[in-house]
Formats: sequence, structure tokens, C-alpha cells
Amino acid sequence: MSEFLSKWGEAAYTTTGFFWMALWAFILGYVISSCIQVFVTEKRMQRTMGKDESKSVLLGTFFGFISSSCSFAALASTKSLFKKGASFTSSVAFLLASTNLVIELGIIISIFLSWQFVVGEYVGGIILILISWLLIRLINPKKLIKDAKNRIDSEDDEEGDSGKSWKKKMKSETSWAKVAQQYGMEWKMVWKDVTIGFTIAGVVAAFVPDSFFQTLFINSGQGGSNDFGFFTILEHIIVGPVAAFITFIGSMGNIPLAALLFGKGVSFAGVMAFIFSDLVVFPILRINAKYYGWKMSFFILFLLFTSLIGASLALHYSFNFLNLLPDPSSVSISETEHFKIDYTFWLNMVFLLISGYLAYLGFFKRKDVMFMKEMAPKSKALEKTLKYLAFSCYLWLTGGIIIKFFVS
Repeated sequence: MSEFLSKWGEAAYTTTGFFWMALWAFILGYVISSCIQVFVTEKRMQRTMGKDESKSVLLGTFFGFISSSCSFAALASTKSLFKKGASFTSSVAFLLASTNLVIELGIIISIFLSWQFVVGEYVGGIILILISWLLIRLINPKKLIKDAKNRIDSEDDEEGDSGKSWKKKMKSETSWAKVAQQYGMEWKMVWKDVTIGFTIAGVVAAFVPDSFFQTLFINSGQGGSNDFGFFTILEHIIVGPVAAFITFIGSMGNIPLAALLFGKGVSFAGVMAFIFSDLVVFPILRINAKYYGWKMSFFILFLLFTSLIGASLALHYSFNFLNLLPDPSSVSISETEHFKIDYTFWLNMVFLLISGYLAYLGFFKRKDVMFMKEMAPKSKALEKTLKYLAFSCYLWLTGGIIIKFFVS
């Protein structure tokens, strides 16, 4: 019993430490994302993208890079772009970029993992887009695309688009109040995922033995990533999305768990596949089916899963060739002293002040301003389940912290 209580306290302390490490990065990322959502609309993006496929794919990738990392926001923006005339290929490029190339995700990865994973995330995101583009050109699913376009064209288009330039918007307090409201919405979209994801990471760090990972990921913990054979790496790449499917919490909440997986000896390719997997889980499949129909939804799933496998393999072997594969022993976040007066402490203080000001501006000073971006339709049952799980996590964390500092 005392061993369980000790591990409970350690799990809760690790979870809160993980979140403390990442807090400033979350705030910075969501402030940037909120600014983009207000100052650059989907309608302006589509006008800029034009009809030329090469140009539209390039611009779709760029607009995804500066967009929100929330999968549900990305799905809604992708549908909006596709409906307004962007090609299917450029819409997929936007979707992949907005969930894999975004600034805030790179910052979080840099905190919990090594620089190789940051490079892998961005280079891999581009490879994902290129493979998807190639597959679409080879398969050429004209009928699927036409049916999907007809399906969403029957919907009412409710988006308004102000004629103001972004420069004029940036000088307006009203626009910044909209940024503040969008910032609140960004947190509302992810708080359950982040809470559950970070709590799972703490529990895994404290309770799950290495033997579990060695069973799930063949030969993990047996050496460096360059010691794995091809079929072992392929198994890691396939199992990575399965593990992501089980956690179903999105890439931002999954990064601490990804770091733990790598520290337990899972290959670089397997961890990258785990991180890339936020678009191949069931809630995303269901939302795409609601938008475009089940046939197109399964085609998108095939497209993304195939691209994920190709990108992860390409990253592993190119990094191995360049002798850049990271060493698992370099990642030891469960042993880190999380709470101390260092740059993380001061960055958190600064960004908490910024967060407080945005909350005051958007929800107290300028309550007359209303701003709401379209979101993908979530499952009410799933959201209710996630909410109860998140509140259960808070009870677990509270109990664990009490045990660690006042009981044991």
C-alpha cells in the first residue's frame, strides 16, 4: 500500500511538473494562433491561394503553419477552404500543416524532446504533404472529390469577412478583444485533452514498467534507434498510431507521453509516428464522414496513414544516414527538477500576466464583442466523457500532491 501511495504522489508531481514546464509555451502558441484566427480569415486565405495547384498547395501549407494546432479547428478550417474553392490537394496540405507544422507544437516538442524531434516534426510534416499530394495524383479520386464537394456545397455559408486590412485591425481594440476571446476558445478546445494527456504521462512514468513497452514495441529498450531492423521499425510505426488512438488526446497533450516512450527505448520513427497520429483517430474519422461522407473519410484516413508510415520511415533512415538519430538516454524528463527559479519560472510569470490581461480584455472590459470561429462538430457523448475524465484527473492530482508533501 505504501508503495502505491508513493507512486501516486510521484505520478501527480510529475504531471504538474510537466505542465509547469510547458505552460509558457502553451500560452505563447495560443496567443499567436489566436492572432492568426482573427487577422487572417479563411476567405482571405482562399483568395490568396488561387487556382494553380502547385501554388495553392504551397500556400495551403504556409497558412496551415500559421494556423491553430487544434485538430477540430483545423478540420473546420479545411472544410471552409475546400468549400470556398480551394483544391482538395491544397485543403489536405492545409490540414496536415495546421496539425504538424504549427509553431506551438514545435515549442512544446523542444521542451520535452531533443532538437532532432523538432526538425523531424517540421521536415516530416512537409514529407506528409508531399506523399499525400503524390498519392492523390496517382489515385486521382475525381468522383470522391466531386461527391464531397457537392455534399458541403449544400450547406449554408455563414462566414462574414470584413473589408478591413489586417494593419487596421491590429490598431483596433475590438480586434484585440476578438483575439482575447479566441485565446479563451483555444484553451476551451484543449483543456480536457491536455489535462488527460499530461495525467496519463505522469501515471505512465510512475507505474508502467519498461517490460510493458518492450512487449508493445518489439525490441524497445534494447539499444539505440540505429540498432533496430526494418521490420522492427515498421512495427513501431504501426503501433505508434494505435497507442495514439487509445489515448485519443491530440498531439499537444501527447508530447510528454511521446518523450516517455522515447526514454523507454521506442525507436525515433515510432515516436514520430505517434506524434503524427492525431488525424488518424476515430473522432477525426467520424467528423470527416459528417462533412464529406464515409467513403471520402476512409480515403482521407488511408491517405494520412500511408503518408505517416512513409514520412516516419524517411525520417528514420535519413537521420540514420546523417548520423543524427537522437539518443534515448538524453531524454529523462521524469527525473527533472521541475519547480525551480530558472528561465521557465520567469517565462511562466510573464505569459501568465499576458494571459490575465487577455482574459480581462475579452471577457470583462469588452463583453460587447462577440467572436466565434467555426469548429468541427464534436461528439457530445465523447466530450462529456472527456470532461468527467478531466475532473477525475484533477481529483487524482490533488490527492497525489497531498500524499507526496503531507502524508509520505
